[in-house]
Order: sequence, then structure tokens, then C-alpha cells
Amino acid sequence: MKKFITMTLILACTLAAVLSGCAGGSQTETPESESAGNDAEGFEEEENMGRKIIVEVNGSRFTATLENNKAADALEEMVQEEPVTVQMSDYAGFEKAGSLGASLPASNRQTTTHAGDIVLYQGNQIVIFYGSNSWSYTRLGKIDDLTGWEEALGNGDVTLTLSPEES
Repeated sequence: MKKFITMTLILACTLAAVLSGCAGGSQTETPESESAGNDAEGFEEEENMGRKIIVEVNGSRFTATLENNKAADALEEMVQEEPVTVQMSDYAGFEKAGSLGASLPASNRQTTTHAGDIVLYQGNQIVIFYGSNSWSYTRLGKIDDLTGWEEALGNGDVTLTLSPEES
């Protein structure tokens, strides 16, 4: 019986040492894993600080910061050529959606959106949020200051115009 208890204790100590070693390795990888998860949820702010566009909704003007991805690059190019106007319809009481009239390169990720987020849906639909939703989108940008945002979107359909920021 003593031999069984001794072997059990040795096995338990070995198992504890192995598991603590695994946990230590996992902890060193956690910040990288967490930041990757946060990038999927939040906006990348490193290289897009100067990338701004004007978002006009039914006559109210806002500035938006663009994401750092191919879809936002393509949208910025479109806007630089000429203002982009989109007729948008209300959907589900938290967003407005409308066709861009062109497809942009999508890189969809499961995303939880918030008021002021601008995303691409199905490659050719632009969606602006005044509420929150979780779905697979490509992030395009975010309204910098939400003061008056919800009022500008109002009820029902709206006209959205995207144009370059004045220098």
C-alpha cells in the first residue's frame, strides 16, 4: 500500500510540474492571442491616423477614420475620384445599409459593431451603425465624433455621401 501511495504522489507531482510548464508557455502566448482577438473586434489605429473621409448623412457632416485594409483603401480611392452617394434603408433598428454600386475587396471577420462603425457587407453593401450588431463584416472606418449621429440618421431611409477630407 505504501508503494501505491508513493507512486501516486510521484505521478501527481510529475503531472503538476508538466501542467504548470504548459500553463507557463500558454501565458507567454496570451498577449499575442488577445491582441489578435482585439484586432478583430476593434479598429487598427497604428497606420490609419491620417486617413480620413467626410461622411454626410442627410446634410449633417461627420469625419471618419478609415481602417487599414484593402477594402478601406479601395473606398478611399473611389472617394478621391468623386464623392460616393448611397441611398440607404433602415434595417432592424440599428443600422442603415445600401449598395455601393461596386465591389470592394472583402476580408470578413466575425465582428461586434457599435454606433459609428462603417462596414462592408457582401462585398458591395456599405452599412453604417447607430446601434450594435454581431455579424461577419469587413471594417471600413469609424465616425470620429458621434455628437448628432443618431439624430442625423433619423428614422427611415437616408442619403449618405462620402467625400475626401478637405486639406
